[in-house]
Amino acid sequence: MKKSIIIPCFNEADNIKKVLERVKAQINLGEDNIIIVDDGSTDGTREVLKNLDKNENIIVILNENNMGKGFAIRTALDLKSNLNDILIIQDADLEYNPEDYPNLILPFLEADADIVYGSRFLGGSKYRRIHFFWHFLANKILTFLSNVFTNLNMTDMETGYKAFKKDVIKSIYLYENSFGFEPEVTIKLSKKKYKFFEVPVSYVGRSYDEGKKIKLKDAFIAFYCIIKYGIK
Repeated sequence: MKKSIIIPCFNEADNIKKVLERVKAQINLGEDNIIIVDDGSTDGTREVLKNLDKNENIIVILNENNMGKGFAIRTALDLKSNLNDILIIQDADLEYNPEDYPNLILPFLEADADIVYGSRFLGGSKYRRIHFFWHFLANKILTFLSNVFTNLNMTDMETGYKAFKKDVIKSIYLYENSFGFEPEVTIKLSKKKYKFFEVPVSYVGRSYDEGKKIKLKDAFIAFYCIIKYGIK
């Protein structure tokens, strides 16, 4: 089962090469590929990407303007080729560990999953950094509200680790440019009655001093998107 790892990236000059090396260690670049979409970085990330060793299985797309995570993912999904059977979203910030890829892939292999989310709140992960109570609470509220509309018993709708069969995610059109991608893709796919699975993943959340980008306004955007797509 060939994989495409989609890495949306914005201002991660210190981390992007580390993430890339960790991803490469977990996949077979002879079969799998990596699609990095830089979303208008201004901190030197683009220069790092331009200087990567050339490899036909590492695809770099440089968006001119910062449009948001959803836009970057949609840019990758719009590729006419280069998309493999399973697509994994990998953030570029080192919060999620590519060593969890076998966990994410297992339900596709053994249970014919359509979508697999890596949950930070299921037991069984190796580790989870503890901080930001209000982020945790906001996540739980947003996941609960999403579950109300989807009738799924999900524990972590906002997770950055999402994996899809290519044909499944290509069956919907995505509009959201920002972190609204998370509820939009969840609700739209749930309405198509696809099979969702969750698996435990490790998590090392960053502080704002360490470069964390999601803000309070993003919680309100997610709330709006849940209502918007939930009632359609």
